[in-house]
Amino acid sequence: MDLGLKDRVYVATGATRGLGNATARELTADGAKVIVTGRDEKTAADAASALGPNAVGVAADNSDPGTPDRLIAAAREHFGGFDGILISVGGPPPGFVADNTDEQWTASFESVFLGAVRLARAAAAELGEGGVIGFVLSGSVYEPIPGLTISNGLRPGLAGFAKSLADELGPRGIRVVGLLPARIDTDRLRELDGLSADPEATRAANESRIPLRRYGTPEEFGRTAAFLLSPAASYLTGIMMPVDGGVRSGF
Repeated sequence: MDLGLKDRVYVATGATRGLGNATARELTADGAKVIVTGRDEKTAADAASALGPNAVGVAADNSDPGTPDRLIAAAREHFGGFDGILISVGGPPPGFVADNTDEQWTASFESVFLGAVRLARAAAAELGEGGVIGFVLSGSVYEPIPGLTISNGLRPGLAGFAKSLADELGPRGIRVVGLLPARIDTDRLRELDGLSADPEATRAANESRIPLRRYGTPEEFGRTAAFLLSPAASYLTGIMMPVDGGVRSGF
């Protein structure tokens, strides 16, 4: 199946590793051109180099108000266009209600929530018909995850923003989609499992609750994201797509 990605130009934030990187890898493999961002200049450059000539690394912090315009300008400068954005950021600090400080909440709001809102607003102003805005969110949009209180607080609100944006941009032919990963085998997830006294037992217990009985791979997430960002998904907007092996119990 041809996804129609050849020569389309995307920005992928937080894409030096994890789910953002997996998506950038699938996009470039199918012929798209991608601006890959991360906070560190060398890390971003190295990640882009590993993806080949259709990727350029740019150091960027999602919480910086100047980041959105700078990234869109980089897409136009390096690749001559701008067709879509994947908004991804590292997960906020883990912790229960009593564990997380005001400073952690504020920093997470700036990067995870307000930074994403700014990126989406800037993209919406620049995209034409056929453009797409994708959000990497979390299964916590629907079901709170124990020990991830900040994520449980911020992700559902961002999903609501994405849905509102989809309604507003639909008449212009611009799509908005969300991806809800659960147990995808990334560094972040291994770090969270490692907080337990017995990480291997924790992983086994988590896998036992997943209908497919295993964690997902970054490649599986990346392929799903690449499809949703592609013209092949041209009639999908305003959706929140679980990528979770069936763990969510609701429809």
